Amino acid sequence: MGMPVRRRRLLVAAALLVAAGLTTQFALGRRKDKTAGAMPMRMDDRKRAVHALNRLTFGPRPGDVERVWQMGVDKWIELQLHPDKIDDSAAEARLDPFRTLRMDTKEIVENFPPNQLIKQIADGKASLPRDPTKRAVYGAQLQRYEDKQERKEDAAKSNAASSDAQNASGTETTCKDGACPVFSDSAQPAGSDPMRRREELQLANLKTQDLLDLPPDERMKQILQMSPEDRRALATTAKGARADALMEGMSPQQKETVMALNNPEQVVVDELMQAKLLRAIYSERQLDEVMTDFWFNHFNVFINKGADRYLLTSYERDAIRPHVLGKFEDLLVATAKSPAMLFYLDNWLSVGPNSEIALGIPPHPRRYGSPPTKRPPGKGRQASGLNENYGRELMELHTLSVNGGYSQKDVTEVAKVFTGWTLEQPRKGGDFRFEPRMHEPGDKMILGHRVKESGEKEGLEVLHLLAHNPKTAHFISQKLAMRFVSDDPPGALVDRMTKTFLKKDGDIREVMRTMFKSPEFWSPEAYRAKVKTPLEFVVSAVRASGAEVEGARALVGTLNNMGMMPYGMMPPTGYSMKADVWVNSSALLARMNFALGLAAGKIRGVRVDSVNLAAGTAGDGASEVTNDAQQALANLENSLLAGDISKQTHDTISKQLDDPKISQRRLDDPKRPPNVAAITGLILGSPEFQRR
Repeated sequence: MGMPVRRRRLLVAAALLVAAGLTTQFALGRRKDKTAGAMPMRMDDRKRAVHALNRLTFGPRPGDVERVWQMGVDKWIELQLHPDKIDDSAAEARLDPFRTLRMDTKEIVENFPPNQLIKQIADGKASLPRDPTKRAVYGAQLQRYEDKQERKEDAAKSNAASSDAQNASGTETTCKDGACPVFSDSAQPAGSDPMRRREELQLANLKTQDLLDLPPDERMKQILQMSPEDRRALATTAKGARADALMEGMSPQQKETVMALNNPEQVVVDELMQAKLLRAIYSERQLDEVMTDFWFNHFNVFINKGADRYLLTSYERDAIRPHVLGKFEDLLVATAKSPAMLFYLDNWLSVGPNSEIALGIPPHPRRYGSPPTKRPPGKGRQASGLNENYGRELMELHTLSVNGGYSQKDVTEVAKVFTGWTLEQPRKGGDFRFEPRMHEPGDKMILGHRVKESGEKEGLEVLHLLAHNPKTAHFISQKLAMRFVSDDPPGALVDRMTKTFLKKDGDIREVMRTMFKSPEFWSPEAYRAKVKTPLEFVVSAVRASGAEVEGARALVGTLNNMGMMPYGMMPPTGYSMKADVWVNSSALLARMNFALGLAAGKIRGVRVDSVNLAAGTAGDGASEVTNDAQQALANLENSLLAGDISKQTHDTISKQLDDPKISQRRLDDPKRPPNVAAITGLILGSPEFQRR
C-alpha cells in the first residue's frame, strides 16, 4: 500500500507545478504572440540552434543542439529544406517490419481481408486463397462472421418464440428502449454456465502456455493448424504482455499473421500509426516529417471511415509525402485524385443531375463500347445525386479559406465540375478513374471564371485556378506561419510569404525559406512561445530523453487518451494547432502523468536511461551520477531544456528534491543517489518543456 501513496504524493506535487506554472506562462505567451512583430533584437547563436530544433523538428535529442550549433544553424536549415540530401536509412530500417507500408492498396486488402470480402466468401461470391498463411487468416475471419450471423439468427428465433409464448399466455414482457432479452431463464445457450466458462478459460490458458514454451517457428506452425475455436480461445487469453511473449522471436510476417488472425484491419491501422510515431522520433529528415504531419492535417482524412482504413497508407505515402516541399498545385491535385479523399468526402458517389446516369440514358456503343455488365460506380447508392462535400471543403479548408469570397453557387458549380471523379471498387483497393457518364455536362461559372465543358480537364482547371488565387496564397502562408511562428502570426510576415507564394508559383520550399529568413521567426518573443500539441509533446519527450522505442503501440494509446489519435480527427478541419484547444487542467495532468511514467520506464515498449541523461551522457555509455540531487537537477535542466528554465519552475522542482521519494536518502545511507527518473519526469512536465 505504501508505494501507491508515495506515487500519488509525487503526482500531486507535479500537478501543482503544472497548475502554478503553465497557466501563468501560457497567458504570458499569448501576450507575447500578439506583440510579435516589432522586434529588432535577435537570439544569440546557441538559442538560434535551440529555436530551430524546436520549430523545424519534433524536438531536439541529446547532443542535437551542439551538432546544429557547430554545423551552423542556417546551413542546417538549408539541409532540412532538401531532405533528399539526408541519409535516413537508420529510420527506414526501423520500419522494415511493417510490410503494409510498402504495399499498394490492393495488396493490403488481399493480405488483410476486410469484412466485405469475408462476406463475399460466405455468400459464395469469392473463394479462399490457396496460400496456407492467408487461408488461415481468411478462415479465422470467416468463422467469426458465420458465428456472428448464427448469433443473429438465434436471437431472432428466440425473440420470435418469446413473442409467440406471450401471445399464447396473454402476458406481456416489458422491453427497455425497445430491446427484449435474447434468452429466457429456461433457454440458456450452450456454454453460458459460469462453471463451464471458467473450465474452458483454464484450458485455453494451459494451451497458450504450451505454445509459449515452443520455438517461434514451431509456435507459428501450431497456431496455423489450430481449429477456429482454439484460435478464438487463444485471442481471448493472449493479451498484453502475453501477446508480446507469443510473438517473441517471430519474423515480421509471422507477427502480422498472428495479429491478423484476430483482426486483419487493425494490423493495417496499427502499422500506419506506429510508423508515424517512429518516423517522428527517429527520422533525420525532421522538417520533412513535420511538413508531412502539417499537410496531412490540412488535407485531413479520417481513418475510421470504412475503406479509408485501407486507403490511408497510400494516401500519406503517395499523395502527401512526395509533395510536402514542392509545388502546392501538385499537392492539391494529388489529394483531389486520391481514393482516400474521394471516399472520405463521398465525391466518388457524386452524380451530375443532368448526367447520362442520372437521366437513365444507356451507354452509347460508339462512345463507350458494349454496354457494361456491371453497374456504373455508385449506381443504386447515390440517392442524393450531386454531393457538395468536396467542393465546399476544397474552397473552405484546402484553398481560399472560410472567408475566401466564394458563394454557395460557386460551391455547387465546383461540385458539378468534380462529378465523375470516382473510384473503381474502393473496398477492393481500386484507384481513381474518371467516369464521363456521371459527369455534369455544360459550362460552369466559378468565381466569375467560365470553365468550358471538357470532362476530367474541368477539375484540373479549377484546381489550377484555386492554387493560384491570391486568397489561397495568403491562407496557406498564414497557416504555415501559425505552425512555425505563433498562434497569431504577424501580418507583415504573412504578406511577405504570400508574395513569395505568388511569385514562385506556389513553391512551398521557397515560402518556407522566406519564413525562416524573417526577423519575426527569430524574434526573442517567439522563443518557446508555441504550446506543443499532444503529438508534439509526446514525441519531443521521447526524443529529449534519448529513449529507445521497441514498439510504439503504447505511445499511440497515450495520444488517443490525450485526444489526438493519429489520423483520428473525424471532421475535415483536422486537429487544431492553437494553444487554447489543448490547455486545460485535465490535459496538463495527463501530460505530467505521461512524463513521469516515461522517465520511470512505465511506458510499454519504451526504455529511458535517466541515469546517463542526468550525467549528461545519454547514449554515450554508462557514467556515474552525482549523489547530489541539486547537481542532478542542474544536469537534467541542461540536457532536457538547454538550461532554459525559469526561476519559478526551478525553485518549485528544487523544493521537491528534499522529498525522500526523490532524494532516496535515509539516515543510515546519506550517499544514496537521487531518483533521477522522478526529476526527469518533473522537468519533462514543466511549463518550459511544454513549449517549443
